[in-house]
Amino acid sequence: MIEGKYKNLLLATAMFNLGFVIWFSFAPFTGGIADEFGLSVTQLGIVSSAAVIAVPLGRIVIGPLTDRYGAPVTACVTMGIVGTFAIVSAFAQSYEVFITSRVIASLSGITFVIGIQHVSEWFEEEELGTAEGIYAGIGNAGAGLGAYFTLPRIFGEGYAGPIFSTNWRAAFFYTGVLAIVVGVCYYLFGDAAKSRAKREATKRGVSFEQWLYVATRHGAVVLSAAYVMTFGLELAMNGWLGTYYRKGFGQEDLVIAATFAATFSIAAGLLRPIGGYVSDLAARKKRDFLPWFPGRYREQWTFTTLVFVVLTMFGMTAAGYTGNIYAAVAAAFLVGIGCAFAEGAIFAQVPSMFPDDSGSVAGVVGGIGSSGGSIYPLIFAAPFLNLHLGYAVVGVTMVPIVALAAWVFQPRIAERATEDGWIVGEPPEPSGSAVSADD
Repeated sequence: MIEGKYKNLLLATAMFNLGFVIWFSFAPFTGGIADEFGLSVTQLGIVSSAAVIAVPLGRIVIGPLTDRYGAPVTACVTMGIVGTFAIVSAFAQSYEVFITSRVIASLSGITFVIGIQHVSEWFEEEELGTAEGIYAGIGNAGAGLGAYFTLPRIFGEGYAGPIFSTNWRAAFFYTGVLAIVVGVCYYLFGDAAKSRAKREATKRGVSFEQWLYVATRHGAVVLSAAYVMTFGLELAMNGWLGTYYRKGFGQEDLVIAATFAATFSIAAGLLRPIGGYVSDLAARKKRDFLPWFPGRYREQWTFTTLVFVVLTMFGMTAAGYTGNIYAAVAAAFLVGIGCAFAEGAIFAQVPSMFPDDSGSVAGVVGGIGSSGGSIYPLIFAAPFLNLHLGYAVVGVTMVPIVALAAWVFQPRIAERATEDGWIVGEPPEPSGSAVSADD
């Protein structure tokens, strides 16, 4: 039998991987969807943005709910809702019904927070970066291996199945059914925490006052901003690259365009454990590898990855102007590497900094970070920019975030980053009684 922590890691990873497949299952089929509903390139950018619009608030809400009720409960309910509306979108006959149902189905993106909280309830601090990296990395790969690579091959051009003759409708239907099945399995086989004491400690930290306090600490704020420019960017690129390769380079073959886009998603997903592992390694070795932030080993690694992401965005624009699609694919792969390393670094810090509020803080960081997935596609598809320049414009918007990270990561500020903050000054009074660690 699989040891408890690995069984729950497996459940969380499977759920999140499927969640990402559903979240971006529209991306490989934008051509067919555009033809059926008569959409322009700008409107496709809006569709890409709409697929993310409900996720930021959903992540913020699901974090404390998962702390209170446990991952098996929130995973089951979430996947049930997601699966139902994915099925509804498969039968949609109007643009309005399609968009509405896909916005609700996009709540599959909040599964990330559920899994982050669940994994942190089972693994010790020195393993958190690696465990969370494995979970999130394989889960994120659902966009590349699942949505971009697998779905177009199962539901390709000319698909004719027993229920649908339209490929994207079939993809939405069957992934929706699978979501409901996974949700039920999670409830039946998942365990909320490694011990009763851990479960109770997490539940005691759930209140609006506590959530507001931790959400406004310097550590939570800077990690949220950093996640906007990394995971938010990943979301935006996942939803946009298929269209970019088709419109920017005239690559109209569905499978080839989706395969090119998948290279980014695979890098951004499967390499994420490296980001978490290096953060863990830096914390264990306690060796400064930057001339700044002495003694703040995780922060040094996170800062390095953020700078790399900014540089790769300018590389995307430069590669696009060459007119060579292979240069653009290679540049996007480097962006994916940067996102993977940075996201792994960020979520090595979240549960390490806030061990008893991991769900709430993961919800804040993941929710705010997801907003980039709604904002960046609008820049990529802006009619006053060409398809290549938008990446550099996004890179410029990331510079203030890197500057904020440089300020917070200074040792004298970083050592109090979970105590000092903005808006809320004092922590709430603890409630409830202590629970024996022997439980």
